[in-house]
Amino acid sequence: MDRVDLFRVFTRVVESSSFTRAADTLGIPRSSVSAAVQELEGRVGARLLHRTTRKVSPTQDGVAFYDRCLQVIADVEETENLFRQSAAQPSGKLKIDVPGRIGRRIIAPALPEFLDLHPQIDIELGVTDRAVNLIEDSVDCVLRVGPLSNSGLIARPLGRLPLINVASPSYLARYGTPQSPDDLGAHMAVNYASPSSGRVEDWEWMADRTLHARQLRGRVTVNSAEAYIACCLAGLGLIQIPAYDVRHHLEAGELIEIMPDYRSEPMPMTLLYPHRQHLSRRLQVFADWLEALLERQLFG
Repeated sequence: MDRVDLFRVFTRVVESSSFTRAADTLGIPRSSVSAAVQELEGRVGARLLHRTTRKVSPTQDGVAFYDRCLQVIADVEETENLFRQSAAQPSGKLKIDVPGRIGRRIIAPALPEFLDLHPQIDIELGVTDRAVNLIEDSVDCVLRVGPLSNSGLIARPLGRLPLINVASPSYLARYGTPQSPDDLGAHMAVNYASPSSGRVEDWEWMADRTLHARQLRGRVTVNSAEAYIACCLAGLGLIQIPAYDVRHHLEAGELIEIMPDYRSEPMPMTLLYPHRQHLSRRLQVFADWLEALLERQLFG
């Protein structure tokens, strides 16, 4: 292998945390991957990877070397494509991960448009509400809704998702319609527990440019958006939900918005990816398309 090929093998091992998975994605024997890493460590005179029976991870030198390898690989690929007509057409596979409801209701139905615009790009779409590790899972980008932890990833803001308060007609007929947060003591909510932490979310509202929160009593707690909406439709309590997610229920009269002047703060939507400097052309065009799609479907 030449040096650039060695760099490609090394970066794939780091990204997949496994010699075997790296070999599978590169289409070469595992022994060739192991030999390439050993040769590279010999060339640079440093140990680049920690190896255990369960996982492979970069050493401190390996982390620094990984970033330099990405730079070299990107420069070589850009140079190779400098005079190619196909350089104007982004190509390759994109592995992305998005939240369940947005993936199913917004992104998947619109994907034919993106694929028609970019016939040389293939999409591997993960639709899940669990936290995804971009490096370990070899994911190019993830869409996150809500506040972010300090992950060290590059964040591209895509807008803020409006939330509304809703209830079913049967619930309101039985318990009455709350007009303000002062009335919430006489009402019940469908409680939502975070799938990752298990923490039950407070009921929130904005007033005087300040975010307020309180716990509401409720007899049912769920940990998925589908169950959250279903329980609300069944008349089990009030919920706070992204407006797009119940638009068809509102139009059909199956749910009714309540307390429109006391909505929760909109949730930030963010696209996360590992590296800004060497963002691939295919990821750039996908991020631009996704931002326009969300603006059209969720914020317009």
